[in-house]
Amino acid sequence: MRVTVLGCGRWGSFLSWYANKLGHEVILWGREASKNYQRLLDSRTNDYLVLSQNIRLTNKIVEAIQFAEIIFIAISAQELRGFAKQLDTMGITNKIFVLCMKGLEMESGERLSQVFMEEIKSPINLAIWVGPGHVQDFINDIPNCMVIDSDNMNITKLIVNSFGSETIRFYYGQDLLGNEIGAAAKNVIGIAAGMLDGLGYTSLKGALMARGTKEIARLVRTMGGSELTIYGLGHLGDYEATVFSKHSHNRRFGEAFVNKEPFGKLAEGAATVKALLRLSTKYDVELPICQAVYSVISEGNDPKEQLIRLFMRPVKFEGI
Repeated sequence: MRVTVLGCGRWGSFLSWYANKLGHEVILWGREASKNYQRLLDSRTNDYLVLSQNIRLTNKIVEAIQFAEIIFIAISAQELRGFAKQLDTMGITNKIFVLCMKGLEMESGERLSQVFMEEIKSPINLAIWVGPGHVQDFINDIPNCMVIDSDNMNITKLIVNSFGSETIRFYYGQDLLGNEIGAAAKNVIGIAAGMLDGLGYTSLKGALMARGTKEIARLVRTMGGSELTIYGLGHLGDYEATVFSKHSHNRRFGEAFVNKEPFGKLAEGAATVKALLRLSTKYDVELPICQAVYSVISEGNDPKEQLIRLFMRPVKFEGI
């Protein structure tokens, strides 16, 4: 198939590498001013991989869009609305778009599929790609399992059949809302885990995982999704890659934050936590872990005090 990847950061460059490895024709697009794009253009390498000469690099987005049958988007979640408006001015009718990002729009609390479809007027097909896995592992043929979800099972199956391999085993998603909320929220849990690591309270990460799934499951159920989705690959299944991995940007951000160290990588959970608290208010669902993370990174409260208070809350039945 002809595949375009929009975005040339860590995940976008991997998607182009992976699609090419499977035998697809690939264009990788990046903004001309992007340092990531310029580095790939100059050397075809970044911190994670080497791009095949078969992968075409371009900064001309119309060319990239016109080339492809399937278009992967891997940019910052907070840039998606403006990017979608730009895409809608191009010839995109009947294209298949796959959102390969995990986040919520900070200002509205909306899921990324909602944001995208609000700005796209042309008839298109849309799916999401979520679940655990790090580029550093995949390029070394260390396998993992991930999820493709959409409102159209035929599109879901097409993507799974076209991109599944011994490296990535895909499952069919059946709850777009739950998978999007879960995938976004796990980044917030990752920040909390990093804070615990930085404070020397790593042993509390088991409690964090148990309570984190519970509070996000409550939110998804109230919003109309299936709470069981949160115990699947899109959320709980991604905890190992987010809560424990040395490669997780969100975990490393949380650890650096409490240690007052600089961290220059994108940690989507910092914006997602603000969106989740909007949903907490809208749906009247208490999100204590999200509230604790927000109070530390946005309100300047003491991380040790907030996290200890979080785990020492009044006694209640575990299932609540």
